[in-house]
Amino acid sequence: MKIVWTDKALLDYHQNIDYLLSEWNERSAIEFIDDVDAMIALINAMPELFPLSDYLNVRRAVVRKQITLFYSIEGSKIYLLRFWNIYQNPSSLKF
Repeated sequence: MKIVWTDKALLDYHQNIDYLLSEWNERSAIEFIDDVDAMIALINAMPELFPLSDYLNVRRAVVRKQITLFYSIEGSKIYLLRFWNIYQNPSSLKF
């Protein structure tokens, strides 16, 4: 399957890395990047492994306890939709 990053997912991803670099340290950022890479590999191998969310045809995978990856499967493509920090207002979650 092909992994497709949406603009929002890419922005979320980079914002999380920037936050870790500014508030924590480089090691935390690298661990986050490694966790994301591992999660994407797992999703690519078994796209339907993670449960559907409350959003139509959108699945959710917990990357870290604070970060959830929302993604959808369309044909032979997996769309990474958002890397959502659970401390954000849930009503502002848009795909």
